[in-house]
Amino acid sequence: MANFEPTLEYAQGQDDIDILFSFRERFHIPQHEGQDCIYLCGNSLGLQPKSTAYLFEKELADWAKWGVEGHFNAERPWFSYHQQFSPSLARIVGAQKEEVVAMNTLTVNLHLLLLSFYKPSGSRYKIIMEAGAFPSDQYAIETQVRMYGHNPDDAIIELSPREGEHCLRDEDILQAIEEAGESVACVMMGAVNYYTGQYYDLKSITEAAHRIGAIAGFDLAHAMGNIPLQLHDWKVDFACWCSYKYLNSGPGGVGGIFVHEKHGNNPEVFRLAGWWGNDESTRFKMKKGFIPAKGAASWQMSNAPVFNMVGHRASLDIFDKTNMRDLRAKSKRMTAYLEFLLQQLNHLSFTIITPSEPERRGAQLSLLFHDKGREAFDALTNQGVIADWREPNVIRVAPVPLYNSFEDVYRFYEVLKTLAV
Repeated sequence: MANFEPTLEYAQGQDDIDILFSFRERFHIPQHEGQDCIYLCGNSLGLQPKSTAYLFEKELADWAKWGVEGHFNAERPWFSYHQQFSPSLARIVGAQKEEVVAMNTLTVNLHLLLLSFYKPSGSRYKIIMEAGAFPSDQYAIETQVRMYGHNPDDAIIELSPREGEHCLRDEDILQAIEEAGESVACVMMGAVNYYTGQYYDLKSITEAAHRIGAIAGFDLAHAMGNIPLQLHDWKVDFACWCSYKYLNSGPGGVGGIFVHEKHGNNPEVFRLAGWWGNDESTRFKMKKGFIPAKGAASWQMSNAPVFNMVGHRASLDIFDKTNMRDLRAKSKRMTAYLEFLLQQLNHLSFTIITPSEPERRGAQLSLLFHDKGREAFDALTNQGVIADWREPNVIRVAPVPLYNSFEDVYRFYEVLKTLAV
């Protein structure tokens, strides 16, 4: 951080040499009093690509022109609409294209995957997850263990930070998995904790789970499009994600899943059957007897929600013009600059609870206010800063490399300097 400077000139200079800066022009930036907001909330909802409206119009035109025949005659036929996303998603998560598919929404997908991969049997029935996971994950896992007749207080092992610490230590996670041993059926964690912004070591967690004979799965809601992943090489069993945060695909945008080929290409692996998960070559024979398609696509239930996928296409078109390596490099530097600037502030009482090591975090810093946090958040909002408030006292700030600038980061710091709360 020694070469950072707390000046507007320095921030603008960094933008001048940023190879990704032009991507900002591809997004709509919300306005405040006639100027661009300081939008630092892409970890909650990504901005709208400017191409989204154009692509919606094209699909509407095809619907008007073709009616039902659009399933095969549209410019991007609806019958196979979901297939266009797999190459892009595979690059983002480090997978083979048959191992990923865009479908449903996050928690629906998590339930479908748990029905396939959480198979409690005898003394092996427990699930390991992080304490303080996003509520949807907590609810999903609680109801899954109840479905098999287990008490969540017994069947769910929640991993908490040490006394006085905010984040889990890697060695504590691995030790907990080892100690739980053969009682564990599944390790299912968020890849990045939504509250603290901590990124977990997915490779080591997966290896530890496999050593004790358990399945390893992850919720990638805050990792997808944020951190480079290698799910196939790490031998992760399954993963799911939403697309409306760092993937910028619109509120409630289509989710997606990863299923490792060793499971996806094994027809004996149980999955709930739906028409669109059936083998494409026999789908329209309309006969009894589910024949799973190859790979993750066999977990699909219904045909693609085309209009819910248009924003996904607009965003992934942008991702296809860059790569996760360059995005991650900018993200690390921009987040480090944000951390540097925050450390210059002495008049506000807060602690950065996100790990300071770049490899243990993504594009988010979480500021735990010791007092008057809500007042600080409201004051930021009134001055055109869009960040995210999480009870009881955390402001989450996420400079996203696709559309945020170093100047955004500096101006956020500039506003914070003026606060008198």
